Amino acid sequence: MIISASRRTDIPAFYSKWFINRIHAGYCTVPNPFNKKQVATVSLKPENVDVIVFWTRNPLPLIPYLPELTKLGYKFYFLYTVMNNPKQLDPFSPKYNKSIETFKKLADIIGHTKVIWRYDPIVFSNKTDIKFHKKNYKMIGEMLKGFTIRSVISIVNIYRKNRKRISLLSDTNFFIFDPDENMLFDLLPHMVNSAKENGMEIFSCAEDHNFVPFGINPGKCIDNKYIKSVFNIDIKSKKDPGQRKACGCVVSKDIGMYDSCIFGCCYCYACKNFKTAYKNYKNHNPDSLSLL
Repeated sequence: MIISASRRTDIPAFYSKWFINRIHAGYCTVPNPFNKKQVATVSLKPENVDVIVFWTRNPLPLIPYLPELTKLGYKFYFLYTVMNNPKQLDPFSPKYNKSIETFKKLADIIGHTKVIWRYDPIVFSNKTDIKFHKKNYKMIGEMLKGFTIRSVISIVNIYRKNRKRISLLSDTNFFIFDPDENMLFDLLPHMVNSAKENGMEIFSCAEDHNFVPFGINPGKCIDNKYIKSVFNIDIKSKKDPGQRKACGCVVSKDIGMYDSCIFGCCYCYACKNFKTAYKNYKNHNPDSLSLL
């Protein structure tokens, strides 16, 4: 079994103590996000966990626990988002230079093949245009050279949960728009070249656009081939039916909860209400069976 920690929230950044407590207990519970009365018990015992996949913008709080996880026999890798967006988009994310410092520290501890750089979602706006993304992708890539072998990108998706928040950005003279084909023809080859120059493969994530002509193949954040190459573990390659059609991830068990991340990214699909997320964070008990 693969544990996803988590698409629904940033466990390393905000709930590391809870996570390690549940590791010690050997299990956690996960209420169905659409029916809280349905609660699943998920084993976290080493013999039942093939790999743990961490999704984060700040793994620093989890780093002290990594030697213990390794000693206990767990295998894991990180999907680490590093961007340099304006505060209107990412108001509480760590600054990119701090993120890069932490990225390098993490890679030094667990190995550069186990930290994947996510530059996503890419938001096109009057303040984050083609020139902005070219500059930032190249700059961050150069700083991460030698500390990762893979980069993942995607274009932002507008969902019901984030549509209103995004529309309100226009009140601050911040306008988001969908890229046209000419924009992609301009940006994507530049990103491919930058990734190659910095020793990285580049993949897309759950992307409806066809990036293959640009040299960007569809990727899997929870990737059986990657797991085989890094950990020599054979994972059944069945696509996770609970994910979007364009998502190639194999089956995993997510132990996170929606409305619990407090980074406040305006395009976030996992938070319907930031006030609720902050309240849940403040009321969180690290000794509880489930995250919330």
